[in-house]
Amino acid sequence: MCRMPQEPARARRAGSQVQREIMQLILDRRLGPGALLPTEAELTEELGVSRNSVREALKALQALDIVEIRHGYGTYVGQASLTPLADGLTFRALLQLSDDTHALAEILQVREVLEEGLVRRVAVRLTDEELCQLESLVRKMEESAGGGAAFPELDREFHETLYRSLGNELVPQLLGAFWNVFNRVAGVRGWARDPAPDVTVGRHRDIVTALRARDVERAQRAMADHFRGIAARSQQGARGVG
Repeated sequence: MCRMPQEPARARRAGSQVQREIMQLILDRRLGPGALLPTEAELTEELGVSRNSVREALKALQALDIVEIRHGYGTYVGQASLTPLADGLTFRALLQLSDDTHALAEILQVREVLEEGLVRRVAVRLTDEELCQLESLVRKMEESAGGGAAFPELDREFHETLYRSLGNELVPQLLGAFWNVFNRVAGVRGWARDPAPDVTVGRHRDIVTALRARDVERAQRAMADHFRGIAARSQQGARGVG
């Protein structure tokens, strides 16, 4: 029985190793986003690998937003955003052709756990100014709903404003990734807009009312009710993710 050549497996392992070494180089040199990396020739000499291995490793890291290749200018440290995560989750949901609502339900469950925990933290630290901003956003949602218009951007802004006081840059990135996945899948599937925007407005208002009262338990319950509504809409093939 003939055996398949093992070189491709070794090459893949070598490629992964080169990626890790380039990432370690970035960390060791404390290079921040936008910093210029050594040239391909310099990386080849420093890492002791072929130029082709370096080039393939950089392409793979670019797909992860760890580096940014600017042709004619050089390679720079990327933003290391969560865009690749959102792309992967979107593909995962769409891949489950027979039951992509289940895949979205899993994503919503993770987001629900995250936001129910976070709302407890912000309930005791939101400033009056931030509460006023949230109330203003709810009023704008109400105006849009009254005019029969969707308000996805207001919805998104509400949640970004809600957690801004935490000073945690990862939170809006994670929430944004989940948001993008839901909207992209909904767009591909041709799902309808939120069938009950007035109900969505009311759930946001309930959250703000609880926060204004500094009632942590009530705020968490309001957030849980909000997510039950999102889950119900996703099961019906309707948009409205905020």
